[in-house]
Amino acid sequence: MISENEQKVSKGMGIHARRALAYIVLVLISFLCLFWFYVLFINATRSNGELTRGFTPLPGSYLLTNWTNLVHGTLPVWRGLFNSLFIAGCSAILCTYFSSMTAYAIHVYDFKLKKFMFTFILMIMMIPTQVTALGFLQLVSGMGLEDNFIPLIIPSVAAPVTFFYMKQYMESSLPLSLVEAARIDGSGEFKTFNSIVMPIMKPAIAVQAIFTFVSSWNNYFTPALILHDDKMKTLPILIAQLRSADWLKFDMGQVYVMIAFSIFPVILVYLILSKFIVQGVAMGSVKG
Repeated sequence: MISENEQKVSKGMGIHARRALAYIVLVLISFLCLFWFYVLFINATRSNGELTRGFTPLPGSYLLTNWTNLVHGTLPVWRGLFNSLFIAGCSAILCTYFSSMTAYAIHVYDFKLKKFMFTFILMIMMIPTQVTALGFLQLVSGMGLEDNFIPLIIPSVAAPVTFFYMKQYMESSLPLSLVEAARIDGSGEFKTFNSIVMPIMKPAIAVQAIFTFVSSWNNYFTPALILHDDKMKTLPILIAQLRSADWLKFDMGQVYVMIAFSIFPVILVYLILSKFIVQGVAMGSVKG
């Protein structure tokens, strides 16, 4: 017979073994994720000639040279940064706010077509962007909105994926009794949504704001169809132009510097919003 102390020791060893295995897997995954960022930043410090000779783990001395050549080149890098920030920022704000509002309406109100509207929105989620691209481009051209940010910002308001996530989060975190209590106290619908519902939804809003910002920031397909003037183009389009330069002007060092330059705003947005995600997880664990 195994004594009680031996069982406790065996159980403790099993827990430590599983914890050690989990840490090893996490470290391995973290290394695989971060290694490619390391390669990117190392290559950004090397010249085009050094890059053609293969990879080296040691940084080069051409970072400032690549950056100077990029900034003083023919492409409006700073303008492209502003364009990407404006489009991605507006898209993230409008998408999260109106998707939360739509989810709130479906979650709180009872009406005849409630189930149909929920199913219809999810059906739209299954339609790829490429399928509607031609009709969308004809509509934009007919309205005279080419070389304009409006067609890239306004459609982000209707985001079925964001709506679905918000709806599921509300079902687990927003009791209807709270909304009813606010109504009894005389709170209007918009005041209830903005003052009570939105603070509860902070973790979900932070997650979807990050996803929407990154999706809009990396979007190349739709902006390439609409934006033609170099001053209106976003960073992904400018990176593609830099990569497609003729062989006399092609400089891979500049390409790596521009890619690294385009990553920093995404990292900054994540660092700003990640605290809300951590707070939401902590609140959920306390509630549980």
